[in-house]
Amino acid sequence: MVLTETGTDELLIEQDGGVLTLTLNRPERLNAISGPMLGALAEKLREANRDPDVRAIILTGAGRGFCAGLDLQAQASNKEGDAAPARPPIWSIHDAPPVILWNMDKPVIAAVNGPAAGYGMDLALASDMRIGGESAKMAAVPVKRNVVPESGGTWLLPKLIGFGKASEIFLRGRTLDAQECLETGIFNAVVPDDQLMDEARTWAREIAANAPMAVQTTKRLMRMGLEESFETAFDHLMSHLMRMMAAEDFKEGVAAFIERREPEFKGR
Repeated sequence: MVLTETGTDELLIEQDGGVLTLTLNRPERLNAISGPMLGALAEKLREANRDPDVRAIILTGAGRGFCAGLDLQAQASNKEGDAAPARPPIWSIHDAPPVILWNMDKPVIAAVNGPAAGYGMDLALASDMRIGGESAKMAAVPVKRNVVPESGGTWLLPKLIGFGKASEIFLRGRTLDAQECLETGIFNAVVPDDQLMDEARTWAREIAANAPMAVQTTKRLMRMGLEESFETAFDHLMSHLMRMMAAEDFKEGVAAFIERREPEFKGR
């Protein structure tokens, strides 16, 4: 297992084989999002997407919560008081971790331990899969604070569970427990809290053992397919398929099947 530096102690990194684990690390604040945490998370996600040694990513939180959202306490203690800024800040959507998560080809599993609210809920929704511990909660409460889901939730959740159910959750400002998240399709699985990381690592290792080109291309095709016609998606599929069948990993996959052994994929 390799620990890597992030430039801040608010994001912890572990790499074990092809599995990279990113842990939001402000447990005393239920991992409420800070500026340093956001910057480090964006940087490490981009690095992971480029790193051929990373084949699957787990995103989780330290302590008893996944992420309580943006640090509103820090916002409330702003020396300028409650007055709105005279000019909105200039920012780039391309630096937002949920946007980076959505555009990544590397698969991401959110291991949701405890509450995920606001920005934290959006981070989980932008991941490809979500496994919840029994104490996990998804709190869609922005309307109770006179804000909106600030990081893509209004786009992500309707696509995941349908417009009607997403409307109910967001517009009522509901908090869903782990079982309801499972029943609505937000969570892929729910496990006892003390088994959460073991389960997430099992899924991640299974993904990492598969052909990385195939895994990443499959994710890209599914993502693109959400906004394409079937014919366009099929055309893209065939283009990628021809390229992959010329790769070394295709020959290895066929040979392993014939020889009745586990394949050893190299990502090329």
